[in-house]
Parts: sequence; structure tokens; C-alpha cells
Amino acid sequence: MTDGPWSHHRSNGVADDIEFEIKGQELQFLEIELDPGESAVAEAGAMVWKDASVGMTTVFGDGSGAQGGGFMGKLLGAGKRLITGESLFTTVFTHNGSGKARVAFASPVPGSILPIKLDDVGGALICQKDSFLAAAKGVSIGVHFQKRIMTGLFGGEGFIMQKLEGDGWVFVQMGGTLVERTLAPGEELHGDTGCVAAYSPGVEFDIISAGGVRSSLFGGEGLFFARLRGPGVVWIQSLPFARLAARMLAASGTGGQNRGEGSVLGQFGNLLDGD
Repeated sequence: MTDGPWSHHRSNGVADDIEFEIKGQELQFLEIELDPGESAVAEAGAMVWKDASVGMTTVFGDGSGAQGGGFMGKLLGAGKRLITGESLFTTVFTHNGSGKARVAFASPVPGSILPIKLDDVGGALICQKDSFLAAAKGVSIGVHFQKRIMTGLFGGEGFIMQKLEGDGWVFVQMGGTLVERTLAPGEELHGDTGCVAAYSPGVEFDIISAGGVRSSLFGGEGLFFARLRGPGVVWIQSLPFARLAARMLAASGTGGQNRGEGSVLGQFGNLLDGD
């Protein structure tokens, strides 16, 4: 496979170490290369194309088997996916032929696809609710609850976030451009609550006041900032999809603010709103 913005080649002797390449810049898609018998799991509806030798099976839950056997175990796994904004079902893609075969997946929103080897970040990744795109088979999709009430109410992602666990590759979809920051013990990073895309389990996520009353009401940044305290790794997204959707809704005239982009009053409104 040719090298793209992100690519990875198999390490010898590691059976589930899939090869992949992420192609494109702003509108990316993921291409996974499978050896015979290897499988990848993806969110329902994410596939772009696949080789004919790659079979697909729809399963209830995340297909990891981590939730135990029996109907109740599968129901519990599917329920976790449902409350984190995902479908009840995932699709397993397995290479049933010989040689190499490829399957490609794409995010439904403009942005970046981030590859993470879970055992490199402590075996887990905490991320925004609907960020899962695909993974090597065996990754478990669970739930992470915010421990503090104020963080859950004003933290941008609510009380519930996704927790992806395992030791293999997982691919998550983020809005806009991604920035990765490694925080030393006790080091803090402050950011917009909606721009916190993901972080490793060692990072403490909390919220703090954005400042005085004037800054909170007229600063345009909301009442609270996200406070991320190390040690660990944090990924920040430049364009949360909720922010993009709100701006599109406002421009359409069906909701939000419609100031008339081409009028004098529209330009005056832009000045008042800081655009």
C-alpha cells in the first residue's frame, strides 16, 4: 500500500495487526487491507467499496464478544451502542479468499479520521458519542459516564461519551482538523467544550468558568471552558459537527438567526454578532 497522510504496515508475527491507509486531506476515507481470515468491524452504512472476496455480516452490538454469550449479553452490548449515538448493529467484513483484499470506509461528515492503536494509549480511548467509524475485530464499544454533574450538563458531550477498549487499531471520525497534545502530569489545557474530540484514560476532564459576566455573556465562547489535566494525550477538533450544523441551519432561514447575507441589514447583523 502506498503511504498517505496516515498509513500503517503489518508487523511480522502480529496476527491482528491490520494494514491501512487514510486517504485525502479534508474529506478523508479509510482503506483497510486484510489478509485471509482477517476481519474489520465498521459502523453500519460506513462502507464505500470492497473487493469481491470480502464478505460482510451484520451483527447485533459491536461484534467483539466482550459482552459475553447469550441473548442478554448481546442486548447489553447493543444497548451501550444505542445510548452513545450509534446503530444497534455493526457490520463485520472478513476476507474469505486468498492474497490481499481491501475494504474502504468513509465518515458521514467532513473532517479527519484518526487511527489509534489502543494498547499505545493504555488499552482504552474516551471520545465523543458518535465518533466510532471502524476497527480491527475485537475492539469493544462501551460507555463512559461523566462523574461530575456540572461536567455532564455543560461539558459539550453531556453525561455520556464513548469508551473504546481493546488492544488493536480503532478509527474515529472528528470534525475539521485535529490537533494532538500530550500533557505532562498536572499540565492543563483549556478549550471549547465541543472541540474536545478524544482523550486517553489518564486525562482528567472537567469544566471551569469562562471568566467574568461580561466575557461569559458577550465573549461568544459560552459560560464554560473544558479543562483537561494530564498526564495523557488529548485530541482537539477544529470544527465540531454541531457547530457546523448550527451555522448551516441559521443560513438556511429555517431556524437560528437569518440575517440576510446579501443585504445591508445582513452586514450590520454580522458586525453585531462578530462575523
